[in-house]
Amino acid sequence: MTDAKRQEILAKNQKLIDMVIERARADFPEDIALIGLTGSFGTGDYHEKSDLDLIIVNTTPRGWEIGCCFILDDVGYDIYCTPWEPRIEAQSKLETPFVSGLIDLQVLYCAGEEHRERLEAYRQRALELLARPIGKDCLERARTSLDAAKRHCAETMLAEDVGAVRYGAGGVASNVLYALTSMNNTYRKGGIKRYLEETLSYRYLPEGFRDSYMAVLQADGVEEMRRAAVALLKGVTDLFDAMYREFVPKPNPTADSLRGTYEELWCNCRNKVLASTASGDVSYAYHAAWDAQSYLDEMAQLMGTETYDLMKHFDARNLGSFRDGFLQAMDEYLAECNEAGVEIANFASLEDVYNRFMDK
Repeated sequence: MTDAKRQEILAKNQKLIDMVIERARADFPEDIALIGLTGSFGTGDYHEKSDLDLIIVNTTPRGWEIGCCFILDDVGYDIYCTPWEPRIEAQSKLETPFVSGLIDLQVLYCAGEEHRERLEAYRQRALELLARPIGKDCLERARTSLDAAKRHCAETMLAEDVGAVRYGAGGVASNVLYALTSMNNTYRKGGIKRYLEETLSYRYLPEGFRDSYMAVLQADGVEEMRRAAVALLKGVTDLFDAMYREFVPKPNPTADSLRGTYEELWCNCRNKVLASTASGDVSYAYHAAWDAQSYLDEMAQLMGTETYDLMKHFDARNLGSFRDGFLQAMDEYLAECNEAGVEIANFASLEDVYNRFMDK
């Protein structure tokens, strides 16, 4: 791009900016809090057909009326509003990797100092989160993107048309990029043309990430797309699991944290497992197994108990194998509770229950 062309584009953008600010001052003095510049013209990474990214914060429903979309000189423009809540509020909590519109926003117009102070408070909240060491907070944000990637991966398996499978694979590719952004506790600074370049600069990446990512984009045919999407997702998921083990301390089970959990496992699962396996009801037994596994997984994550693999014992042709595996897991869980000093609430009579419940 020549310097003359660059100056022409910047001059046109300034006229558009002045136009929007003039309208805000004239027609929306109580409705528009501030207007700022973000995107490629904020970073300087623009080309001849780049659009102008303005953040217009409206404080009333009437403020939406300033929004408009149009095409000028073969460039599309989208003048839109962004309320403080939920979008900017979510950005301040890093609930999205796209927070450059908050952190790097160049304020062009502000209707009052209170709005600037509010923006700065949101910005500081985001910066404080980014300044923290990698840990549970950023990994839990990454989990949200990984869960979305898994849903898109399911789409690749269920869809049959090439376009639908490719769309699902694209959802995997996009969301693992977002997950990696959170796993590295940073944010997206550039647009989509910098997605791969920016990601490759991260410290924490799966081995061979570039190749597995490009394999999704270059896959030819439904089966190849499915394999590539699964491989990409598995690589990032494995890295996530390894980072979680490294950076998130496992909680130590205590009497307070485990109190009542063995009784809850007994209440919700034990008799269902015994009844379903005794009757030979495979569906009943299977869902009882799944519920028990879910509960024990939750205890392992939240309370730091041992990990139990109940589902490996499930065999529709031999439900007794699952019953025995479950009862063994219950005994081992009881031992953990005893070691933590938990007193199991197991009563011999209703009168005993009444006295304990009534604190007599």
